Parts: sequence; structure tokens; C-alpha cells
Amino acid sequence: MVSPDLFTQTSGFDAFYGLELLELSPELGRARLVIRDEHRQPLGVVHGGVYASIAEALASYATAAVVYPDGFAAFGLSNQTSFLRPATDGVLHATAIRKHAGRTTWVWEIEIADDQQRICALSRMTVAVRELRQSER
Repeated sequence: MVSPDLFTQTSGFDAFYGLELLELSPELGRARLVIRDEHRQPLGVVHGGVYASIAEALASYATAAVVYPDGFAAFGLSNQTSFLRPATDGVLHATAIRKHAGRTTWVWEIEIADDQQRICALSRMTVAVRELRQSER
């Protein structure tokens, strides 16, 4: 049985690193992450994998929130993330905008900014949409 909170809060890895979902809709997703020591690489800036994880999670959760009620799941298929400026502290603010919603793939563009609204990373996520087996519903 799937929890009714499935797409309103993070779980697993996303909860572990502290991602907070703020908004999920068919065309927009928003999330935030309070930067902790564990997010930084040895030189003190946020590790690139954190940005990529935020992008994949946000696009996947936003897609899943729409397709799951119709018996489909969403899985990250491709993640292309560019790192534009380092962040060291504060909060990362992520906004995902849907660019395509097809039968088997959705495409999102994600901006991740710091507290001063400077873009730190840009991502393009392709999310696979697949039918759930009866046992997965």
C-alpha cells in the first residue's frame, strides 16, 4: 500500500540529504535545501552531486504527482546539470518548469539559486513515465 503522503514530502535519499518540497503542480515544482557541512566538498562549496540530486528529485516528484493517480510511475532518465557559481551556505532554492509532457517522457528545466537569487546551477531533466504493475499501486 502506498502512503497518501507519497508526493507531498521527500523520503529515502532525498529526505536523508534534506530536500524540502514546497510546491508540485503539472507545470511547476519548487523545493529548497538548507546547506549543511555534509553538502560541501573539501574546498567548502556545495558538491555538484547535491545540485544534480535536487534537480532529479524535483522533476521526478513533480512528474509522479501528476501521473501516479493514472497508474504510472516517474523515473529519472537523463540529468544534464551545469554548475554556474559556487554556494557555501544559506539555502538553495530550486524551481522546475515543465517543458514537455509526453506519453513516455517529460522534460523539465531546473534553476537552483542561492539566497541572493543568483543561479548556481541549471539542469535539464528527462523523466521516464512507465506504467505501474498492479502490485506496485
